[in-house]
Amino acid sequence: MNLTQKIIGSHLVSGTMTPGSEIGLRIDQTLTQDATGTMAWLQFEALGIPRVKTDISLSYVDHNTLQMNFRNPDDHRFLRTVAAKFGGVYSGPGTGICHQLHLENFAKPGATLVGSDSHTPTAGGICSLAMGAGGLSVALAMAGEPYYIPMPKVVRVFLTGALTGWASAKDVILELLRRRTVKGGVGRVFEYAGPGVATLSVPERATIANMGAELGATGTLFPSDGVTRAFLKAMGREADWRELGPDADAAYDEEEAIDLSALVPLAAQPHMPDRVVPVAELDGLPVEQVCIGSCTNSSYADLKLVAQILDGHRINPGTDAMISPGSKQVLTMLAQEGLLEPLIGSGARLLECSCGPCIGSGGAPVTSGVSARTFNRNFEGRSGTKDAKVYLVSPLTAAQAALNGKFTDPATWGTPPAKPELPADPPSIRHLFVFPPENGDGVEVLRGPNIVALEKFPRLDASGDVLEANVVIRLGDNITTDHIMPAGAEILALRSNIPAISEHVFVRVDPDFVKRARAVSEAGGNGVIVAGENYGQGSSREHAALAPRHLGIRAVIALSMARIHRANLVNFGILPLVFVNREDYAKVAQGADIRIPLTEITPGGVTNIEIAGVGVLPVRNDLSAAELDIIRSGGLLNAVKEKM
Repeated sequence: MNLTQKIIGSHLVSGTMTPGSEIGLRIDQTLTQDATGTMAWLQFEALGIPRVKTDISLSYVDHNTLQMNFRNPDDHRFLRTVAAKFGGVYSGPGTGICHQLHLENFAKPGATLVGSDSHTPTAGGICSLAMGAGGLSVALAMAGEPYYIPMPKVVRVFLTGALTGWASAKDVILELLRRRTVKGGVGRVFEYAGPGVATLSVPERATIANMGAELGATGTLFPSDGVTRAFLKAMGREADWRELGPDADAAYDEEEAIDLSALVPLAAQPHMPDRVVPVAELDGLPVEQVCIGSCTNSSYADLKLVAQILDGHRINPGTDAMISPGSKQVLTMLAQEGLLEPLIGSGARLLECSCGPCIGSGGAPVTSGVSARTFNRNFEGRSGTKDAKVYLVSPLTAAQAALNGKFTDPATWGTPPAKPELPADPPSIRHLFVFPPENGDGVEVLRGPNIVALEKFPRLDASGDVLEANVVIRLGDNITTDHIMPAGAEILALRSNIPAISEHVFVRVDPDFVKRARAVSEAGGNGVIVAGENYGQGSSREHAALAPRHLGIRAVIALSMARIHRANLVNFGILPLVFVNREDYAKVAQGADIRIPLTEITPGGVTNIEIAGVGVLPVRNDLSAAELDIIRSGGLLNAVKEKM
């Protein structure tokens, strides 16, 4: 077996390991973050389970750390008290970014992990089968329910050689995105193998695993080897190590090969992570802003390299540079080695250990400005400035852009600093986590006025056997969850208040969408979204399904959909349908009335729908029988509560 099959096989609760067929997995660990976690914990609370049933469940606060008013602090207090009551571990604001913290403190080789954040696969760098999911799926995993996914195909990425010059781990995943595009990993796990793997540290592997999410991948896996053991030993967790890798004769569904020694510094151009070119081709392009950090590139090794490059130099006066350490452990190590002084002395701004500018929480670029960021996404408007041009680069490239005030040819950069090693005895910050009491019965869960009770949705067939609906919006390809439900400090603060956050659905795409959707719903109708390829790519935020459902959306008809968003649609009782004939997509106009015969929908079947003025068009679904039952029940929470 390959490594993916070994971990899945040891956690398989139901189904068979045939690519595309539904499997249920026992989940060892879960994580939530505050932008998605408040809703996830409300959903867990609604199940009536007295205690989480995983090995460990973490509640991290790293997204909404700007405390501009009561909303975010109230959510943090709720997350701290609800974790204490139900057995979760709490990580408060400023402690660090969830994926960096989890890698350092909790991730284990061979474990299964689901998190309500699309970059949960970061832990694949330490050989965890880690997957992003909607908050409701995570809540159910905390309750001991299996996590259901289609059995993924496994792609072996065979690495040879070693990184040379100014190339870095970021360039490995950018190269794969250049080849595969943002749709090229859907339904797949990327498993790294070959002699080149041994040349990569765990933080470098985690960088590659992190941006596997941009491929649309289910997960990424690196083997657990001597490098993994050394990292866990440095973190004081050698007991968590076990050797784990594929069998020598393991078979794979697909293959990729990358010669690490042939890679050069790369950059993803606006506004997609797969628009990748060599940095040399950007030579001379002015850069007004540089942001270094995020869950992709905020490790000790990343920031030590940046400090060494900036040491003794002044950042270009026309460039604003911001640095966000990934955790307080990273920050402490930098301080102990005297590496904060070069960063501060260069003129860079040192930000809190949090997501910050990556999710539009501060750090917006200037109007029409070019921003070089070590982040994982460069979707239009995500930075907080709609016309900004965001380039995704490595910390090495970002530091050079900060010094020069522009992109320059790496051939002019001179000799790169040596690859850092972890200190002999890294400081532990484990005492900063709040572990729950043995019994949470006496803990009071504290709620603020912005935390609104969950809405109960009716069954799909509540209005009859035919769904009468109206196309409220028609969209193109690669619509992201940022398009559907924007991030940013103001909107993120509403994540625990669905009626309030629903006012912002598609606001940056079509400001009149909410008004149209409400008009259809208030007239007793149902809404439909029509879209092109890869609808819902990007974040795992379930609000991109939950808020449209609140507005009366009952179906999405697209050419294709991203994995996590499709699952979130199912979770909230929205029918995910796909055009059988590509040319039919062009026939369905915004405002068209649609009739969907609900009794004719069968798992994996084709259904003929009626479009006013067009006629009958076939659509198909890839739903399992269980998923169709969930949708008919009005969503997963309804279905589970009925079963329980």
